[in-house]
Order: sequence, then structure tokens, then C-alpha cells
Amino acid sequence: MNSTTTANKNVLVMQSGGPTPVMNRSLLGVVRETCEREGYGAIYGARHGLDGLLSDNLTDLAGHSRTAWERIGRTPGAALGSSRRRLKDADVSTALDVLSKRGIAYLFVIGGNDSTETCHRLSVASRDAGYELAAIAIPKTIDNDLVETDHTPGYGSAARFVALAAMGAGRDAEAMGRESPITLIEVMGRDTGWLAASAALARRDERDAPHVICLPEVPVREDRFLELMEEAYGRYGFAVAVVAENARGVDGVLGGRQEPWYVDDFGHPYYDGPARYLAGLIGNRLGVRARYEKPGTIQRSMPACVSATDAGEAEMVGRAAVRYAAEGHRDEMVTLVRGLDSQASSTGGPDKRYSCTTGLAALERVAGGVKTMPGPYLDPSSYFVTREFESYARPLIGGSLPRYERV
Repeated sequence: MNSTTTANKNVLVMQSGGPTPVMNRSLLGVVRETCEREGYGAIYGARHGLDGLLSDNLTDLAGHSRTAWERIGRTPGAALGSSRRRLKDADVSTALDVLSKRGIAYLFVIGGNDSTETCHRLSVASRDAGYELAAIAIPKTIDNDLVETDHTPGYGSAARFVALAAMGAGRDAEAMGRESPITLIEVMGRDTGWLAASAALARRDERDAPHVICLPEVPVREDRFLELMEEAYGRYGFAVAVVAENARGVDGVLGGRQEPWYVDDFGHPYYDGPARYLAGLIGNRLGVRARYEKPGTIQRSMPACVSATDAGEAEMVGRAAVRYAAEGHRDEMVTLVRGLDSQASSTGGPDKRYSCTTGLAALERVAGGVKTMPGPYLDPSSYFVTREFESYARPLIGGSLPRYERV
């Protein structure tokens, strides 16, 4: 390492993990806030997260026009490129050398669970080396599973997508009748059901889809699942279920396959999706065609579904990270703090009283943690969620969903 000081006060931003529809709004927030303040030097972005840092593949972010940044802020994905690489012990000295060489005094990592771990490790390593580095994590994940924060930027927009997908799939299945009256939609959510649960926001009455929601927090009993789907089909002539990608049976992975098809750098296992298996069960039980849909990365990249609330809060946490770092904060994550009077409107849209500010949480409390859905949000007997969850989630999706009618 060349020096133990960072006189240049340069800034480095990294994007990490799965992108979201508003991830670049946080990047925009960092750049805007930094440029509006005095005392900062260059603003760098690491190409593809940790890979870019370790290879010294950094780009100058100050050269883009205001118009270009406006467009970047509206662009889905990760403008700098992302990475799921885990920081290994052997990488630490290389990372510190690059930070020192570039005169980095402020490090902002935009990411989720694993990214907070990376940010924390770099913060601790720099402190132990006597290197002055203000490392601040900026939250993002469509999974909404970061601890210490009310919700995460990215979730509201993906939740809006899922709710709209459930609305559309329900009307399609209802229209097709006996030709293909059953639809299962499998959505993302590695460890938790926050995203799948957001499908409940699509319902105006009990006839509307979805009729069943399968979450990792509630083990799926196959007989109960079939019973609920058969009951909905018998009553309405169609049935829709939304299934989290890692929904589990009472004995483990649905379908009996216990070995994951992929394990990432952080040790997270990935299994074949449960929707196909469950669709086969319900199709055989009812003797009708059961479709299963797996939207994939479109859930986190659909520009038309961006929540205005989500986009605004994503920029807010980016700006807040710069302010907190300038105030001397280190080794912390920006959090979203909901106003005490915030709630959902009875008309189906966000209440005008919804408000949200930022706070801070120590990275050692965040790194590696997973926020599962709490008991009051779950209705295990019906494989659904409660009104309390809907009141929590509805303000985040940014405006009312469409209203449809039936002939």
C-alpha cells in the first residue's frame, strides 16, 4: 500500500449483486450529491464491482453531462456492471493497494446482503491497516431481505411487476376456461417470500388472482396446496398460484431433489424451480392444463413497472450515503425509516401520509443477515398473506394498480 492517508479525498462507487430497476438511481444520487459538495476529488466507478476494484478497472464518473446522468438514472440494470464475486483473504491487500493508489477516501457499495459483507470486510481491513476509508453500504435488492431497514430500494418496483403479472395472468386463465384454467407464476426470492407476497396487492375481491401464494416462510404441504387450488377452480372456474423460487415442502425441496444445480461464491444454493413440479400435480389432480410461468430477470429490469416511490427513495439513499460519509460515519449502511403515520390507503393506493427518511445501521449487524417475513404478515392455513402485509407493501409500489371489470 502506498500511503496510510487519502489526501485527495477521491470517491469510489461499486455496484454489486443482482440489479434492480432503480439501482442506477442510487448511483445517480451518489454522483449528484458528491458534485454538489466541496472537498471531494475524483469520482470513480468500479467496472463490474469487486472485479473492477481488484483489477484497477475504474472509470471516471464526472465526465458525463447532466442529461446523460438523467438517462442513466432511468436505466434498469447496473450502469457500472455488477458482480457476485466474494472477497477472499488473498484479495484484501490487492484491494487496499488499488484504493491507496487511486487516493480513495470514500467507498460506496450499492448492493444487498453479500455486498454489505464485502463493504464491511474492506472497512475493517482498511482500519486494521491504518488506512483512512469511509466505507458506506447503500441498500438495494428486490428480495427486500436486508435487516435493519424497513424496506429496500428495488423491492417496490419488482413488487409492482409481480402484482401486475398476477393480475394479467388471472384474467388470462379466467378467459381460457377449461382450455388452460390453471396458472402458476414462479418469482424470485432466494431466502424469503417478500416478492411473491406482493402478488396479493393485485386482488380487489376473492375471485381475483392470486388464490394461493407459496412462500419459503411457510412449508408447502402438497395435499393442502392441491386442496386450495381445487377449491378456487371449483368456485371460479380458474385458479392462479404465485410461488417463490425457493418455496419448500415440509421435508425440504419440493419435488424431492435435494442437491442444488448451482452454488454461488457466497455458498447460496439454487434448485430447480417448484412451479413446474406443482403445476404437474395440480394438472393431474384436475385433469386440465396447468401452465407455469417463470419471468426470470424481467422481474428486476422492466422499466414500465418502476415505482415512483421506489425511484425517489433509491436516489435518496445514494445522496444520504455521501452526506453521512462527509459527517464522519464509517462502516455503516444507509437504512430506510418509515414514518410512524404511514399506511396503505383504503382506495388501493399509497396514503398521502406515507413518508420515509434515512438512518444508519452498523454493517456488522447487517452483513450476512436475512430478514424473513414476520408472523403477523402470514396466513399459513390459507397459503396467503394478511391485510397487515398489504398495508406495509402497498405504499411502496408507487401509485394505484389498474382497475378492471368483468362482463
